Amino acid sequence: MKYTHLHVHSHYSLLDGLGKIDDLLDRAKELSMDSIALTDHGVMYGAVELFIKAKEKGMKPIIGCEMYVTPGDYKSKESTAENRKRYHLILLVKNEEGYHNLMKLVSIAHLDGFYYKPRINRELLRQYSKGLVGLSACAEGEIPAQIIMSNYDKAKELALEYKDIFEPNSFFLEVQSHPRFANQKIANDGIFKLSQELNIPVVATCDVHYVNKADADAQDILLCVQTNRKVQEKDRMNLLDFDLSLRSPEEVAAAFPDHPEVVTNTQLVVDQCDFQLKLGETQLPHFDVPEGYTAMSYLRHLCEEGLKKRFNGNIEQKHRDRMEYELSIIEK
Repeated sequence: MKYTHLHVHSHYSLLDGLGKIDDLLDRAKELSMDSIALTDHGVMYGAVELFIKAKEKGMKPIIGCEMYVTPGDYKSKESTAENRKRYHLILLVKNEEGYHNLMKLVSIAHLDGFYYKPRINRELLRQYSKGLVGLSACAEGEIPAQIIMSNYDKAKELALEYKDIFEPNSFFLEVQSHPRFANQKIANDGIFKLSQELNIPVVATCDVHYVNKADADAQDILLCVQTNRKVQEKDRMNLLDFDLSLRSPEEVAAAFPDHPEVVTNTQLVVDQCDFQLKLGETQLPHFDVPEGYTAMSYLRHLCEEGLKKRFNGNIEQKHRDRMEYELSIIEK
C-alpha cells in the first residue's frame, strides 16, 4: 500500500513542530515510504535540508508550506473580526515555477501581510498559483471551518473557487482522523459530500507534528512554551486529543475503511510534484538597468536616492562615507 504524508511539520514550525527532518525521514523510510512533504507553518526554512537529506536516503522530497489565508485584505493591520480570521491552506511545489511562486507568496506574507501571522488572501494566491498543488488543510482550513459552522453552501462556494484558482487537477480536499475531536467527523462528512458533488479528489493527511506517538507529551510542553502556559494548567490550549505522529499507511487506511481512495489519492499529488532544486550553483537574479547606466552606476544612483529618503535630505559626511565604503567593497 503506497501512501505519502503531505501535511508535515518539523521543528522549523517554531515552538509547534517537534520532529527533526532526519528523524521524520528515517521514520518514513522505516515505514517503507518513498516520498514525504514538508509543510511548516508560514515558512520554508527546511526546504533545502529536506531536499538534500531525502535525496541521500533515496526518497522523493516535496517542498511545501502551510499558509495563513485571510478572507479580507492581507495588508490590513486593523483589529477587525475579519483580520483576526486566519485559515490554513497547504501548498505543495510541483515544478520550478511553483517553487518560485511559493517563495514569492511566503515573502509577501511576511513583508506585507504580517499581522500576528504571515498572511495571504485568495486574490494574491490566484496571482501565484501556477506550479502549486493546494490542499484544503485541517479543521482550521477555510472550507472545513465553514462546514463545521454549518455553512455548507459557503464551503461549496469556496471549494469551487479554490478549484478554479489552481491549475487543473491541482486542488484536493483534505480529511484527517482525530476521533476524539468531534468537529473532525463533521468536517470529514462535509468534505466527502463536496467531493462527490464537485468531483474534487480527497486525500487523507495526519497533520504530523512529531515522529512517534510517545512524543505527544514533549510536543505539549513545547506548546506550553509557545503559549506561555504551564503543563498542569487545565484551561489551556493542548493537542493531546490528537494523534499528530507520523503514522503508517496501514493506520491511515484503517481510519477510513469506507474511503480507500483517500490513501491512494496521495500518489496523484506525488506524481505531479517533481521539482529538482539546483544546488551548487550561484543563482543571482538579473536586473535590467536604465539606458545610460552601468550596473554599478545605477546601484550608486539607487543608493544616493535611498540615502536622501532615509535621512530626509539631511545627509552627514559619516553617512556618505559609509555608503562609499560599502560601494567600494562591491566594486572590488
